[in-house]
Amino acid sequence: MTVTPTKSFDLASELLVPSFLETIDPPENLRGCIQCGTCSATCPTASAMDYTPRQIWRMVNLGMQDRVMRSRTFWLCTTCKACQVRCPRGIDLMDSMIALKKYALDSGINVPEKMEIFGDTIVTDYNISGDDNTNRQIWSQNLERVPLGVEPRRKQAEVLYFIGCVSSFYPRAYSIPQSLVQVMERAEVEFTTLGGEEWCCGYPLHIAGMGDRMVDLARHNVQQARALGAKKVVFTCPSCYYAWEHLYPEYTDVSGIKLLHASEYLAELLTGNSIALSAFEEVVTYHDPCDLGRKSGVYDAPREVLNAIPGLEFREMSACRENAMCCGGGGDVEIADPEVTMNVAGERLAQVQATGAQYVLSACQQCKRTLQEGARQHRIRVRPLDLTELVWQSMRDTE
Repeated sequence: MTVTPTKSFDLASELLVPSFLETIDPPENLRGCIQCGTCSATCPTASAMDYTPRQIWRMVNLGMQDRVMRSRTFWLCTTCKACQVRCPRGIDLMDSMIALKKYALDSGINVPEKMEIFGDTIVTDYNISGDDNTNRQIWSQNLERVPLGVEPRRKQAEVLYFIGCVSSFYPRAYSIPQSLVQVMERAEVEFTTLGGEEWCCGYPLHIAGMGDRMVDLARHNVQQARALGAKKVVFTCPSCYYAWEHLYPEYTDVSGIKLLHASEYLAELLTGNSIALSAFEEVVTYHDPCDLGRKSGVYDAPREVLNAIPGLEFREMSACRENAMCCGGGGDVEIADPEVTMNVAGERLAQVQATGAQYVLSACQQCKRTLQEGARQHRIRVRPLDLTELVWQSMRDTE
């Protein structure tokens, strides 16, 4: 990881400095840390860190600014929130990691060079990849027939599909929006999309410690949704869903708009008998995305959808729901050290293998990308799929 140490501190002069702790102290502050080590034991990337989370919190409490800020521990945090939900003192540990990133950025200390470029790209190009944002519908070009809601001419509709950067610009994820728009068309749902007027939700900025730079993105996206008359926004991206649900209210008014992850929306369509599913006679398991599960509390809807597919044998992993292991693709860690991401993916895929499943389903385009690449690099014979892809495959076979 390339870092740019532009400032230096004398360790002795920085010990027990209250201002450092106050700068990164979350509402449930770190002074309550009892050094039990639960956070380190549950962290998927702890083995790659130069200081474990437990050690970092101890150093923070001692005001050891120089050692803390020269550590890469917080840059390797996937923000999976596993440590936070298990902390016996209820400390906002994930938020503290994000606060350390913000402190590093504000101080110009130990910041991965690519991270600052990443932030500038999002603000300038309105997406994470630096592509021309007018090409956000490129994933639809190889559909046999493009549904009306995806046409370049945007139309008013009560249902808005907010696609997200990964599915819009990364070919491995194209099949996810392709699947959902065809599901909605078959279900005779009148929906619309934002096309080039969809901007990055801003969540990647938030977890990189640049949350103050997502304000304009949030306000723009909500304004565009209201302009199209949207009463319901559907997301296949858990990060976008989390941003709209939990972060946007800090910056703009989202009242009157119902926010649903695609798994919840698909469960609604099934309950209303709007879609019919054919048999899928395979053994599958389900990987809970961190932003959808631990952070947003959506566990049941994806399982309801899986259990509605005839012939499917669903086997839970030993680590599931709140205890699910991160795939490694969160927290912008891939930018800081892609090898760490792949190592975590390999560990998660080993848990998949233990179930004997041929398919690992998730409900997140980043999880699919990460697990797919992990399976390739670790030579694990399992096929990662998004829940939306499986539903469309099952629906398509009913024709």
